[in-house]
Amino acid sequence: MNSNKIIRRPLVTEKSTMQRESGANVIAFEVAPEANKIQVKTAVEELFKVKVEEVRLFNVRGKMKRMGRYAGKRRDWRKAYVRLKAGEKAPDFIEGV
Repeated sequence: MNSNKIIRRPLVTEKSTMQRESGANVIAFEVAPEANKIQVKTAVEELFKVKVEEVRLFNVRGKMKRMGRYAGKRRDWRKAYVRLKAGEKAPDFIEGV
């Protein structure tokens, strides 16, 4: 699978921002649902030229939403918390957000 298809987008949330600022050196991404830890690690190392220490993956279930009498469901997706090795710096696009 192509690295650009594995990493879909960075997640900028309160939790991921707190982890990055606390010195944990963790970046959060939305990844392809069929990607595994090894594929995510190689994709991050290839795309951002950093060394990865650990990858944690989570499946997020889509919530049921209603608009009046019509019900629908948001899509299921997968997120990854990637911890960089000590001394590695987060990519520039993450720092500016």
